[in-house]
Amino acid sequence: MNAPLVIPDIAPPVSGSTLLFPVVGNPVSQVKAPLAFNALFRRAGIDALVVPLELPPESVVETCRGLLASGSIGGLLVTVPYKKTLFELVAQPGESARLVGAVNAIRRGAGAAGETGGTLQGDLFDGVGFLAGLRAAGHEPSGRKVLVVGAGGAGSAVAAALLSAGVAWLGIFDVNAALAGALAAQLQQHFSASEVVALRTPSHIACDIAVNATPLGMKAGDPLPFDPASLAGGTLVADVIMQPAETPLLQRAAQRGLRVHPGRPMLDHQLPAYLDFFGLPRAARMAQAWLRENHSNP
Repeated sequence: MNAPLVIPDIAPPVSGSTLLFPVVGNPVSQVKAPLAFNALFRRAGIDALVVPLELPPESVVETCRGLLASGSIGGLLVTVPYKKTLFELVAQPGESARLVGAVNAIRRGAGAAGETGGTLQGDLFDGVGFLAGLRAAGHEPSGRKVLVVGAGGAGSAVAAALLSAGVAWLGIFDVNAALAGALAAQLQQHFSASEVVALRTPSHIACDIAVNATPLGMKAGDPLPFDPASLAGGTLVADVIMQPAETPLLQRAAQRGLRVHPGRPMLDHQLPAYLDFFGLPRAARMAQAWLRENHSNP
């Protein structure tokens, strides 16, 4: 009998006790979490695997409820467009998740003696990651005027994190005007020291930082979320999209001579928070060490 095929430098080992961490979204072809997490798991000697899982909207809540009932599931990572949808699963949201009504990580809490699982807990780390990545690249948002386009899960998290960092003014635009208005009102109530407004258009807004927090740019042919030509010189244009690494928005902004900030640092700087949340402190420490080595302030 031939020996089983094992390619240790390419495929992570999978055993009967491997913990699975699905990345739930639609689409999921753009996600970078499997590459980042699985490399850390292997280096830390953790028998776990992050895998992409595309789910349809009509069954995503019940499917995720079923997945989280399994002891083989270590937790869920949540990406577009389900960060607000899956908030309803969570009985114990963290502070960031509670503030904006969205999650990008869900786990089972500790169950009582004899129980297989506990209350579902969730939190939202997009804002933490975006803010840390911005600062690591030398872009301090405190006291600045910021435009955020997109009021979904990622946009809500980014907006809240920027306000917690002390931005002076935050404008929120979304094609769903009611969604942008509700988010602006909620954040204004929580961050009274800053001015938070919902915008009718993202064009010709005087700002220091302009952020795309929508999925526009992931697919070929997508329109730009906003036109960099309407921004003043010196504006920093940031994107939360990780694939492609250089989105059409960032390309157009760079062509105009504007500074740009890509989406990948948002994930990288979330890694320690994610790993701590999932009860993997050794991997979290390794992620922090890697960040210190590779994302030091310029």
